[in-house]
Amino acid sequence: MQKREQGKSGGSGGGNAAPPPKRGRPFGSTAASVASASAADSVAPSTLLGPSLQIHNSFSEQNNKRIVLALQSGLKSELTWALNTLTLLSFKEKDDMRKDACLAKIPGLLDALLQIIDDWRDIALPKELRKGQRTRTLGANSVITGFGNEYEALGSIALLPHSGLGPGSAAEISGQKNTSKRRRSEWWLDEDGLFNLDDEGRAEKQQCAVAASNIIRNFSFMPENEIAMAQHRHCLETVFQCIEDHIVEDEELVTNAIETIVNLAPLLDLRIFSSPKPSYIKITEKRAVQAIMGMLGSQVKAWHCAAAEFLGRMIINPDNEPLLLPFVPQIYKRLVDILSLQAFDAQAAAIGALYNLVDFNMDCRLKLASERWAVDRILKVIKTPHPVPEVCRKAAMIIEHLASDPQNRTSLLAYENAFAEILFSDGRHSDTFARILFELTSKPNNKIAAARGIWGM
Repeated sequence: MQKREQGKSGGSGGGNAAPPPKRGRPFGSTAASVASASAADSVAPSTLLGPSLQIHNSFSEQNNKRIVLALQSGLKSELTWALNTLTLLSFKEKDDMRKDACLAKIPGLLDALLQIIDDWRDIALPKELRKGQRTRTLGANSVITGFGNEYEALGSIALLPHSGLGPGSAAEISGQKNTSKRRRSEWWLDEDGLFNLDDEGRAEKQQCAVAASNIIRNFSFMPENEIAMAQHRHCLETVFQCIEDHIVEDEELVTNAIETIVNLAPLLDLRIFSSPKPSYIKITEKRAVQAIMGMLGSQVKAWHCAAAEFLGRMIINPDNEPLLLPFVPQIYKRLVDILSLQAFDAQAAAIGALYNLVDFNMDCRLKLASERWAVDRILKVIKTPHPVPEVCRKAAMIIEHLASDPQNRTSLLAYENAFAEILFSDGRHSDTFARILFELTSKPNNKIAAARGIWGM
């Protein structure tokens, strides 16, 4: 599918914009970090260094089947070995050209990792919160229906199939309904699985799920894995479900999920959730967008920054536009709120999202211009200025896109003096604001604006 980003220009005087970069790698992946680490190694004695793990370049080719089988086995030792191995294989420096972690070279690997996350999510919430209401149609007037509710119907959960109690003893056991102490023989009814998990077992399941999500996140940084992951419905469903439940889910698992989906956003088509591909979790397009909107409104800076970046990349694909447009008023309101934050990375994420949204859709330009405090906060980013010059340039281009729409001229003329001040005081944006003032004051169909204008006629 051809994306509009390929033909997108950076303004009237700019060139083609570069493709959206990947999110930052973990600490230690940059050249400066590596140089400082090597300098520290030369000073520190070898006894203070931790264990060193190295994997040969051809390791995954020789052991790909063993890795997948170890993940599928569920055995603690095999699972730990496979997760540790994949963590080393999936992490590589920016200049490292290894192809060991390519999903296409290890069939079934992604499904095995997703199964580990799904197994944890099946037990992550208490059974009482996950159990939904079942419709009783067959034998609705009968006490014993066969739908698994016979113990509640008889008034006590202490009744077991092998207890030998007949129908005549129902009145006797109903008197035990309010007993506070429960029998050991009924504990097995509290879990869906064959074996109950104690707190230690649940913690191990959670750690494995987080490790698997971290591996999937590392995979998403590699260009050779992007297409396979963006077209894998099970992967997208699992990631979006983790994002949807960010309030109760493990924070590291949610962070890995949102960073994975941001890396895949330029290639992601939300229509995959209505495609004939096999579905595991039944995530719809609307639920996926609502999950991102929930992250956009989060108080965690890393989450709402990633959600803003994701929305800015999603709008590049024209097939995603109809799914995002119903949420545009909410998106702009939140993005303008993020612009008011003092964090520079939050402002950069909001400006990047607004830049793509107003460039591709006229309705978006109208809604942003009518949003309260929007133009003021965009101008504040330019005047401060933001430490990254590219962010200031995009902020100026957003105002130029708003000025190009005739319906926005009346609201933008209130900032005419502010535009002129930037024009004469900041040489980096003088050309952009000259075009903005020309659009606002030099059009023959706007006589009032031409009379008030200080630039043009």
